[in-house]
This record gives sequence, C-alpha cells and structure tokens, in this order.
Amino acid sequence: MFKINNRNFLMNNTISSGTRFLSVMSLNLRFGLAEDGPNNWIHRKISFMPLLSTFENDFYAFQEANDFQIDFLSDLLPDYNYIGRRQPAPAYWQHNIIFYNKSWKCVYCNHFYLSSTPNMPSRFRGSKWPRQCTLGIFNNGLQNLIIVNTHFDFSSDVQVKSAKLIRKRLRRHSKKGPIILMGDFNATPDSGCYNEFTSKVDAYPKFFDAFNNSAIRTCHRFSGKNKGEAIDWILYSGNLIIDNSQVITSKFSGRYPSDHYPLIASFVFPSPI
Repeated sequence: MFKINNRNFLMNNTISSGTRFLSVMSLNLRFGLAEDGPNNWIHRKISFMPLLSTFENDFYAFQEANDFQIDFLSDLLPDYNYIGRRQPAPAYWQHNIIFYNKSWKCVYCNHFYLSSTPNMPSRFRGSKWPRQCTLGIFNNGLQNLIIVNTHFDFSSDVQVKSAKLIRKRLRRHSKKGPIILMGDFNATPDSGCYNEFTSKVDAYPKFFDAFNNSAIRTCHRFSGKNKGEAIDWILYSGNLIIDNSQVITSKFSGRYPSDHYPLIASFVFPSPI
C-alpha cells in the first residue's frame, strides 16, 4: 500500500477474506517527434522515472507511443513485459502499448484497427488517422483479467463506430474475466461513444466509469490547467469494484510527462473470479 495525496492505493495484496487489489495507469504519451519546444520528448522524458516509481501499477496503457519511447519505458520497467507493438511498423508509427507486471501472464493478445476491416491496416471513412486497439487477456495464476488500450479519432460518428466495434470484439471474451478499458477517446462523457459503452440498454458488456463521470480535465496541452472535461477514460466491466481513482496533475523533475495527465485507478475483485 502506498499513499497518493493522503489517499490509500492498495495493490497486489491478498487479505484474509481472499479479496485482491490491482491498479492501472493510462496515459497518452504525446508522440515523441512533436515539436513542443521546452516540452519536447528529449526534455520531458526525465519525468518518467519519478512518475513510474511513485505510481507503481500492475498495468500501464500508453497511447501515441513511438518505438524509441517504448524502448525507453521498457528500460524503466524491467519487471514488466508489453504487448501492442506493431512489427514491422511504418516509420514514426504510434502504438497503443500495454505494459504488464511479470507476475501476470499474457494468455491472449489481439491488435486490431478501428475500421470496417479491423484485421488489416485501415480506418473508418471520416477518420483522420488510422486508429487501433490492443486487447490482452492476462492471468496471475488465480484469475483472468482483460485489458484494453485504444485511441479514438476526432469524428463523433467514427467514435461511435469504434465503440461498437470494440464492444463486438469484447463480447467474444467477456465471460473470460472482468474488463478494464483505457485510452484517449478524444470525446467527453456526454458523447455518443461514451453512451455506447456505458448507457445503452442493450450494451454488453456494459461499462462503468472509474471516475464516475467527474469533471476533471485530462488533456492540458502542457498548461497545467485542470478545469474542464475528461477525454481520457478508465472504464471497467464485470465483478470489479472501484477502490480509488485519480488524475495526476503534478510535475515530476520539474516537467509534465505529457500534454495529457496520467490517470490511475485501483480495483478490488473477489477471488476466485
């Protein structure tokens, strides 16, 4: 257990009742080739060592990760493996990476595109960029857990189509364990895609928001502002119980890690699942 701003986060601990805890982080890294002046990757990457050592999690979902950023993070996380790296990838490709603690084993991995042809590099019509999703099923020797990492386009119509596609994919696996869905959705909680995940009567699996739809800005563009709405979410489904959640608005080593704030959430789930 460690404390974050006087709030306890419990992770990887088994208590007498058999209840277990796990924690996750989601962060859009801001791609490393962006010309951000004093916030260029070469300057802000020093913030990641204190960030990751302060907030140790079972799983990290990173969006917009260039190859050299993945290599850098892998060196900082020697006790973790990762999935979601496209190989070979076009130059400057931005990956959706899931780092997972080696106490978990990845038993299934699927990378697909948010398009009408998800098994091949493609995009929905109206999408500015090719968008993608990484899905993994993990087991720690006691239970399965499904982790999903995605990055949505800007078009609201494309966002809804993307949400429907992810739900359709997850229906194949939803009985294999609870689900945590993380990412940069480029949409606020009043959007159609948020409704697609959380509010539709026929939604299956149906998701809940780890932040309970709280109005906290998650994309600050290196400004440090926190008033606004969340476009980065951590959603969950199944027999998980939210223990705590927080948007991390601090600087580390005098730098913001990204133009997005990191999101963390800890969960309780009974054992066995």
